[in-house]
Amino acid sequence: MHYEELKTFVTLAEVKNFTKTAELLLMSQPSVSLHIKNLEKEFQTKLFLRSPKFLQITPTGEILYERAKQMITLYEQTRQDILEHQDSIKGELIIGASFTIGEYILPALLIDLQKDYPELNLHVVIGNTEEIAQSVKLYKVDIGLIEGHTNEKELSVHPFMEDELFVVSSNDHELTQKKEVTMADLQNQTWVTRENGSGTREYLNHVIRSNGLKVKSFLTISSSQGIKETLINGMGLSLLSGSIIDREVKQGLLSIIHVKNQTFNRTLSYIYSPIMEEKRNVKTFIHSLTQKWPK
Repeated sequence: MHYEELKTFVTLAEVKNFTKTAELLLMSQPSVSLHIKNLEKEFQTKLFLRSPKFLQITPTGEILYERAKQMITLYEQTRQDILEHQDSIKGELIIGASFTIGEYILPALLIDLQKDYPELNLHVVIGNTEEIAQSVKLYKVDIGLIEGHTNEKELSVHPFMEDELFVVSSNDHELTQKKEVTMADLQNQTWVTRENGSGTREYLNHVIRSNGLKVKSFLTISSSQGIKETLINGMGLSLLSGSIIDREVKQGLLSIIHVKNQTFNRTLSYIYSPIMEEKRNVKTFIHSLTQKWPK
């Protein structure tokens, strides 16, 4: 069994087309077929069900697909570690980050990393918490930063900082006229918020449920900037991280609504697959992360 055959198999399992697989891997279609045939012979099983109209992976093919991704990751990690100079951090690090972290918190750390390790190529993938957890699980990113929770038991989860959120609105909202509001004042309000799967939406749902709040309506926008622009234009309330709204509050574009005897705090975490734990670039990133935001 060879690395190239496994790579061919994984690509075919994902694109489900021999011709497209050959194009992606810069090889001939007969070579793709030969790689699959060799694997089927080695494992004595059919990996795909084929017909002129469809290509479907078999149950045994699914087993090999999950293991093959891990083997390919291990191979590429080992190859990179061997090629790197002993005292130099270089190569590539792919970081997955949920929107709040990726757009408002992570950039300061990226600047420090680039200064300290100029030969390290950084690539950031931004999505909601659920998407980042899946990317980590499937080895599409080396490490993930999330603002919510994940139920992926096979991932290692470590908190790195506390994040405070605030109820915020336009300056013209009726609640901004009060020096302090109660939770009862938040009944029957319109909330402008992120989509399901977002850590911010998950936290807002928790606040609403735990305080028995009735919601007039939700306006869902999958962009923090879009939420802020909607609020500035006079629509509803939102619950957002202080890092997101700091600039607009200082500029007088948004107002924080102070809720009596209430603070809204959550934990931000970094997550990784155990297979990535010893990767030098991942260890370097974790060290920099925990140095910048010590507990």
